[in-house]
Amino acid sequence: MRARIYRPSRNAMQSGTARTRHWILEFAPGEARVTDPLMGWTGSGDMQSQVRLRFDSQAEAESYAKAHGIDYIVLPPKQRRANIRPQGYAENFATNRRQVWTH
Repeated sequence: MRARIYRPSRNAMQSGTARTRHWILEFAPGEARVTDPLMGWTGSGDMQSQVRLRFDSQAEAESYAKAHGIDYIVLPPKQRRANIRPQGYAENFATNRRQVWTH
């Protein structure tokens, strides 16, 4: 049973950093996915691939894996700078505008 421990990156569609502060332990798939011939759905008999555990730190995730005898690999996070503009969308509605804001 192999798992990976990682910290998810932020969503590419938004500038926020929600759901990127926790570390996740996720199991690798144990068997290949199979397509159902009647409905065309993709499925698997591997129940561990559905499990995602969330931890506050990398050390907690590693200690959990060691305590339960789980072989794991740690993927280091890629740090990105914050996308915070000093005058963003809220500036359109400021009371001290010099020009009238119209469409």
